[in-house]
Amino acid sequence: MAQIDGFDDLEHGTKRIDGLSMHYVTAGDGPPLVLLHGWPQTWYEWRDVIPAFAEHYTVIAPDLRGMGDSGTPRGGYDKDTVATDVRNLVHELGFDDEQIALVGHDWGMPTAYAYAAQYREEVGALCVLEAGLPGVREDEKRHFWHTRFHGVRDLPERLVAGRERLYLEWFYKEGAYDPDAINAAARDEYVRCYSQPGGLRGGFEYYRAYDEDADNNASHAETPLEMPVLALGGAASFRKLPIEDLHAVAQDVEGEVVEGAGHWIPEERPDYFVDRVGEFFADALE
Repeated sequence: MAQIDGFDDLEHGTKRIDGLSMHYVTAGDGPPLVLLHGWPQTWYEWRDVIPAFAEHYTVIAPDLRGMGDSGTPRGGYDKDTVATDVRNLVHELGFDDEQIALVGHDWGMPTAYAYAAQYREEVGALCVLEAGLPGVREDEKRHFWHTRFHGVRDLPERLVAGRERLYLEWFYKEGAYDPDAINAAARDEYVRCYSQPGGLRGGFEYYRAYDEDADNNASHAETPLEMPVLALGGAASFRKLPIEDLHAVAQDVEGEVVEGAGHWIPEERPDYFVDRVGEFFADALE
């Protein structure tokens, strides 16, 4: 499994969570900081920021249901269920009596929101980046071509199988401010995971749960989040969309459009990300 060059504190683990084989990495010591990746990535998207965060936190970075080296069950891809997977993992790791700091990117963003909305007393502060919330300000989102394509049952798997590298690398380049921001080693790791049996389907199932997510989010939004929230959008990607979505569902929101970044902020601007998110959590959790 992938490691972080020059960083020896990283530990891989797998736990059985309600029947799901869930892979995760941990590093550091201190209060829990949970990092939730998106598609088409894995825990490895956090490789450049984990060492710095591990100086102050116990970092927990799982592979979400159906992605990375976690299991690929047939169902359960609505973000309420995926968030509950993560929450149960956090408890299994011994953090069942203290608040977490929570970060979510891409599909990890609505997953993090679902975690915070369902388990409000367990989340001390929330950071979300580079995605929107299904069912919130809905006109802003369904125009993405890949959201519609990936939502079609079975067809994307058949068209992409055997061409995973070609397909995924288009997203890594097209979504970036700098097309070379995701290096060759990272691309190799992501392609390895999504080329495994069930790897494509697991990722596409996140899109197929869109309508269920929208219904759940509409219910969650009836009671706005009260914990501090930081929302980030890349200047070459979602820009203000994450900020505006979180203003619609939370009371205490800071927002920032990140210059020199597209969709992959932790990989394009890791030093900025560590400083900005670290400062936010230090203030929010004091």
